[in-house]
Amino acid sequence: MTSDVSWIGIDISKAKLDIAVHPTGERWQVENTAAGVASLAEQVRTRAPERIVLEATGGYESAVAAALASEQLPVVVVNPRQVRDFARATGQLAKTDQLDAHVLAHFAAAIHPEVRPLPDATTRALSALVARRRQLQDMLIAEQNRLMNAALQDGPEALRKQLGEHIDWLRRQIKDLDDELNQQICSSPLWREREDLLRSIPGIGPIASATLLSQLPELGQLDRKAIAKLVGVAPLSRDSGTLRGKRTIWGGRAAVRAVLYMAALVATRHNAQIRPFYQRLVAAGKARKLALVACMRKLLLLCNAILRNHTPWSTVTP
Repeated sequence: MTSDVSWIGIDISKAKLDIAVHPTGERWQVENTAAGVASLAEQVRTRAPERIVLEATGGYESAVAAALASEQLPVVVVNPRQVRDFARATGQLAKTDQLDAHVLAHFAAAIHPEVRPLPDATTRALSALVARRRQLQDMLIAEQNRLMNAALQDGPEALRKQLGEHIDWLRRQIKDLDDELNQQICSSPLWREREDLLRSIPGIGPIASATLLSQLPELGQLDRKAIAKLVGVAPLSRDSGTLRGKRTIWGGRAAVRAVLYMAALVATRHNAQIRPFYQRLVAAGKARKLALVACMRKLLLLCNAILRNHTPWSTVTP
């Protein structure tokens, strides 16, 4: 590696952006505003970075990443847990904005995270709608449980009425979001085509397809092992010396796994490819939950292959 190669880390907060360059050790700070981000893009371009690494910080990173990507700069948004594990492994236990930027730059130089296309505006809008629907669904389940407890404990009538009204409101909000999700997908020919391909698979419904398209833009672009590992449904080894541990899944994208779980439940009953696969695993003595996880992985790989080949499920040979 030549000494003129630079790796840049950017720590993002609501008001400020802290920037660090590896290996030169340069550091500076800009305002987290449109003008500040534009200035940052100009300063970063002059250093011809190999990678620019940001952490996913609950949405604050989106505008910065999009602005840098629009300038054709190699920006990567990484998982904060990976960066913290890397910091601990290198002995960096202290945590400040400037130190975090330095750790991100060092992480970029050591790991060389892969640059992937960032979600476009339609994908980000759909992702926000899917996330909001998930929040409302969680609130609905919580309110239904509270209403059930209030009824069992013979709670005040006024309380039960209030809970009932809130439940009705949440259901209306979820229905409105479903309509908006459908409208967003139908407004784009490309999105409509991709959704039609996914919906051709028995077990993949409208919410599962919308979640896969918005939360997993890499679907159809990666190979089998990479997509399974990215989502978190690939069994990982836990072996050491003569010890052989159970293969387990962990990490990945929880929102995608949640919809895959429900889709796999349906597919074990109605999908001619998944149902016999599930039955064979159970007949061979596999626990039902383990067999279901295997079906989640198989269903994900099926979605990946269909989008990659642009071929509906009905014409895919098992």
